[in-house]
Amino acid sequence: MTSTVRSPAVAGMFYPSDTHELRRIVHQFLKTTSALDPVPKAIIVPHAGYIYSGPIAASAYVRVVPARDIISKVVLLGPSHRIPLRGIAATSMHYFATPLGTVSVDQSAIKAILSLPQVAVMDHAHTYEHSLEVHLPFLQEILADFSIIPLVVGEATAREVGEVLEKLWGGEETLIVISSDLSHYQDYSAAQKMDKLTSQAIEDLKPEAIHHEQACGQRPVNGLLYMAKKLGMRAQTIDLRNSGDTAGPKHQVVGYGAYVFN
Repeated sequence: MTSTVRSPAVAGMFYPSDTHELRRIVHQFLKTTSALDPVPKAIIVPHAGYIYSGPIAASAYVRVVPARDIISKVVLLGPSHRIPLRGIAATSMHYFATPLGTVSVDQSAIKAILSLPQVAVMDHAHTYEHSLEVHLPFLQEILADFSIIPLVVGEATAREVGEVLEKLWGGEETLIVISSDLSHYQDYSAAQKMDKLTSQAIEDLKPEAIHHEQACGQRPVNGLLYMAKKLGMRAQTIDLRNSGDTAGPKHQVVGYGAYVFN
């Protein structure tokens, strides 16, 4: 059987295409934060260009570093930016590639969730989608040997996403990564207010309080909140900034938050 590889779609745009430069910038982001116990079971991290959201994403990823040799599976969910779709898109690809190499896709895990009516193999949903791809270099640098279950989330309820997460939840060997930015194209002050409300809703595990204008990854975020509430987990905001704080102007910003769940 021929192995299939999903090629990078946004290398050289959202993050460096040069292997050495990519590794350097990821480590630079990770060095500016410090790892704290305990290692999170799940994280919510942003997916913009690295100059904008990389430091915020790193604040969550650095907390995973102590489990480098324990975590062997990453369930990675993000929103669909390029094509409208109903349900949750799995992939038939065997590997996802970045300038740092390839990451294997856990096809046995994907097979297990295809029994759910909301999940289907839709490779076209993955081809140009950046919301999952931008996280791979971070994962490649902080984890030793791991596979991914990459899922693009379209129109799906919190319960539908939660059912998928429940099947894939696993134990300490499994990390859940939810990809989402926060508010889009507000002025700096308005974005801060909106993003603080969203962060409070995340900490309170209230998916009903988060709408699309507050987070582009609202659907995967709310699926995680559904599961976290069901399991009695605790959510914590560890970084909350926007593009006006990192590399952009302040008259129109995009919000970024990093959250950990235990």
